[in-house]
Amino acid sequence: MTTSAVTTAERPPAATTPLLDDVALAVLADGRPVRHQVRQQPDGVLALSVTAPAGTALEIRLTVPLRDAVGYWHPTCGWARTLPPDWSAPVTTSLVWGAPAGCLYASDGATLLAFAAQDPVTPVRLVHGVSEAGKRFVVHLELTAPTGPYTLFFAPRAPSPATALRRLRARLTATAAQPPLGLPPAGRGPAYSTWYALGQDVTADAVAHEARLAARLGCELLILDDGWQRGGRSRGYAWAGDWQVDPEKFPDLAAHVAEVRGLGMAYIAWVAPLLAGPDSPLWRELAPLAVLPSPTAPGAHVLDPRDPRVRAHVVATCARLVGDHGLDGLKLDFLDEAMVYAADGRGDVSAAMDLLLGEIRDALTPLCRATPLIELRQPYLGHGMAAYGNLLRATDCPADAVANRVRTVDAGLLCSGGAVHSDMLMWDPDHTPQAALRQLLAVLHATPQLSCKLGELRETHYKALEFWLAQWARLRPLLVEGELEPGRPDELYPLVRAAKAQREAIVVHAERTVPLDLTRRRTVDIVNATAADALVLDLADGGRYDVRCTAYDVTGEAVGEQVLDIAGGGPVKLSVPPSGLLSLRVRRP
Repeated sequence: MTTSAVTTAERPPAATTPLLDDVALAVLADGRPVRHQVRQQPDGVLALSVTAPAGTALEIRLTVPLRDAVGYWHPTCGWARTLPPDWSAPVTTSLVWGAPAGCLYASDGATLLAFAAQDPVTPVRLVHGVSEAGKRFVVHLELTAPTGPYTLFFAPRAPSPATALRRLRARLTATAAQPPLGLPPAGRGPAYSTWYALGQDVTADAVAHEARLAARLGCELLILDDGWQRGGRSRGYAWAGDWQVDPEKFPDLAAHVAEVRGLGMAYIAWVAPLLAGPDSPLWRELAPLAVLPSPTAPGAHVLDPRDPRVRAHVVATCARLVGDHGLDGLKLDFLDEAMVYAADGRGDVSAAMDLLLGEIRDALTPLCRATPLIELRQPYLGHGMAAYGNLLRATDCPADAVANRVRTVDAGLLCSGGAVHSDMLMWDPDHTPQAALRQLLAVLHATPQLSCKLGELRETHYKALEFWLAQWARLRPLLVEGELEPGRPDELYPLVRAAKAQREAIVVHAERTVPLDLTRRRTVDIVNATAADALVLDLADGGRYDVRCTAYDVTGEAVGEQVLDIAGGGPVKLSVPPSGLLSLRVRRP
C-alpha cells in the first residue's frame, strides 16, 4: 500500500463503483483492484466483504460528495469532530485503541456516510478528511489482509449519527465472534470511586466510612482506586509489578471487602497489570519482558503481551487479587499501553491483547459471585472489548462537565453490552449546589460514578445530590436504557433527549430553544442543566390541550406550578431554576 503520499489525491488513482447513497468504493490489494461482495442485510445495513490473499496490503477507499457536510465522528475523535483535511494525521486502531468506524454528517444532522468494520482486532490505519483536489470527503482503510474475508458494515442515510450508529452497533453485536460480557445488577447502579475523593490516601477505615454514606445514597458498587497497593504512595509508577496490598493501609483487605459488601455494594479494585517498574520486587524477573517505557505512566515500563510469560503473569496477578480478597472484579487500567510494541514487526500486539483479555475473563469468572465486573475506559472501548469488560468509563476529565457529557455520549454510540459509566464526579465543595450538581446532570444519560468526600458535603450539596440521584433512577429507563438522541457531535450534544411510548426526557445543556411535540406525550421531564433561570419551549401545533407544569430547584423543592392552555403551539418561556427540573403533565379533553 502507499503511505508516503501527503494527500489522498497523490496516490495512484483507482476506479470507483457506487456503493450506497452517494458513497463510492474502490478496493485494492498490493495496489491492484480486488474483487469484493456487497450484500444487503435484512435490517437495511449493507455488508461489504473483501477477500484478498492473506498478508497482502489491503486498501479500501471510500469517497462521498461534500454536500453540506459539517463534521466527522469516529471513536477516538476527541475534540477534533469537524472536517479535517485528508493530509492530517491518520488514526491507527486496534482492539485496545478505538475502532475502525466513522460517521460523516451534514448541518441538519443527517448522515452522509456511516461505517464500521466487523473485525475489531486487526490493526487498521485510517486516513480520512476533505480532499482539497477532489472536493470530496474520503476515507482510506489500510490493513494487512487477514485470513478470510474482511467485512465492513454501512448504514444507509439516517436522520442523525446516533440513529445510523445504533443500526451499526446492532449489526456488530449480532455478528460478534463472542457475545458481550453479561452485566450484573451492581454495574447498573451508581458507583462510588475513591480516586478524586481520597487519591492515594486510602485506608480501610476511610474507604469503609465513605462506602456507608454512598450506600445510603443508592450506590451499588465501590471502586477502590490507586493507593491500596504496596508502593502506591506517590503518583509515579516505578513500584508497579508485584501488586501486593499495603498492610499499613489495609491490614486485612479481604475482611474490609466483606464489610463493604455487607452494605449491599459490590467491590472492585484498580490494577494496571501491564506496568512494571525498577522499584518492584519483581523487576529483575520482569525487566526482560518490559523493554519499552510507558508513554503515559511515569517511571514504568510496559510488559509485552505477545510473550506467553507476560500473559501468565498478568492472568495470575488478576486472579490472585480477586480470589484472595473476595473482589467482584477489577478496574483494568493502561491497557492501551500495549500498543507501544506495535511498530517493531515482531508480532500482532492487538491479537495478543485479544488472547490476554480472554484469559483474564475466563480466570475471573469462577472466582466471582456473578459475572465479573470489569471496568475499561476510553480509548479501549471499541466493540471488540464488549466480550471482556462491562463497565465502560469515560476517560479522566476531573470537574469537566462538558468533557464528561461528550465522552459518555461518544462511548455509548458504538458500545454494545455493559453500562457506560461517567468519569468520577468531583466539584468545588465551596461553590453553589447548582454548579456542583451540573457535574451529575451532565451525565444523566450514563451511569454516574461519585468521587467526593460524602461526609464533608455541605447540607445543600448533599440534599441536591440525593434529589438528583433519585431522578436519575426514575429517568434511567429513558435516558440510560432507551434510544438516546444527543444531536450533532460537533455541537457537543447540547440537547440530549430520549422518548419511549408516551414519556420523554430531555436534558438541556445550553441556552437554546427546546423543540417539543406534546401530541404523543403524557409526561415530559426537562432538566435545566444550564446556569439560566428559564427554559424556552417551542411547542408543535397539536390542537387544544393543557399542560400542568411543575418546576423544582436543585434540591427538589417545588418552586412553581402553573397550567398552560395550549392552542396552536409556538414558543413558551417558563421559569426553571438553574440545575432544576421542569415536569410536564399533558391533559387532553
